[in-house]
Amino acid sequence: MVAAPLRVVFFGTPAFAVPTLDALLASRHAVVGVVCQPDRPRGRGHKTSAGPVKSRAVSAGVPVLQPQRLKDDGFLESLAALAADLGVVAAYGRILTDAVLAMPRLGLINVHASLLPRYRGAAPVHRAIIAGDRETGVTIMRVVQALDAGPMLATAHRPIGADETSDEVERDLARIGAPLLVETVDGLAAGTVRETPQDASAATYAPRLTKEDGALDWQAPAIRIHNLVRGLHPWPHASTFLHGRRLILLRSSPSDQPAGAAPGTVLAAKPGDFVVAAGSGRVHLVEVQVEGKRPMTAREFLAGHRVSPGDRLTPAP
Repeated sequence: MVAAPLRVVFFGTPAFAVPTLDALLASRHAVVGVVCQPDRPRGRGHKTSAGPVKSRAVSAGVPVLQPQRLKDDGFLESLAALAADLGVVAAYGRILTDAVLAMPRLGLINVHASLLPRYRGAAPVHRAIIAGDRETGVTIMRVVQALDAGPMLATAHRPIGADETSDEVERDLARIGAPLLVETVDGLAAGTVRETPQDASAATYAPRLTKEDGALDWQAPAIRIHNLVRGLHPWPHASTFLHGRRLILLRSSPSDQPAGAAPGTVLAAKPGDFVVAAGSGRVHLVEVQVEGKRPMTAREFLAGHRVSPGDRLTPAP
């Protein structure tokens, strides 16, 4: 006997959450409402516009709630009126209150972009790449008051390529997590899902990124700098200063060949070969961007900027 479909309320805001919402909309379950953060200024013009999840929900004809505060009585009344059996969270961006957690009869579950208990927090993909991890994944977990600490319901693993950036990995994890979430919802409807507690002693944390995270220290090993370039893409980006101007590093390649010069020293600056000394090894700059300008290959950059071996890249102007 097939279990009855569930009434689901979805909590999410950015692009990462859209594949999960799409998968739920295509499933036998009913998405009765979507909760996302208020519209915010976006893009270069800083015009207020809807986020990706809201745009998708509106196009699908699903009611949207955008509370300023999750404790607002009006929001809680509207949420209760949806009579949801289950809540699904994917990068909503706020800590849910006890009142919200208690509302759906089956509670809330979350699509988290790491293999818990590693990388609890706001930036799991970025922190995994910065750390040089070779594997990540998606965990479907029950939402509890403690940050990303709830029991695990399902996991999926994915390798991290040596040159992959955070946005590439995160986009693929969103794709992987969507069907896994729907399978979990099916299991909850049927009563067949098994919950596994997290090992709190193995937990690590992935705090939100800041602009300050992007300042490169050339004293670090080449592989560390390369991982920062990958992990801080697409924001806040790893950056350095050359001739007093901020230079954003978009793509790189590390080498363990001894630098033979002080960290931050330009070792080569010719077409197809833009190399900088690290604390150990060398960093080949593949794609860069002068602040306020378009991204350029190293070849394009060197064709339009005077850079010579011996020049120094520094953390500050």
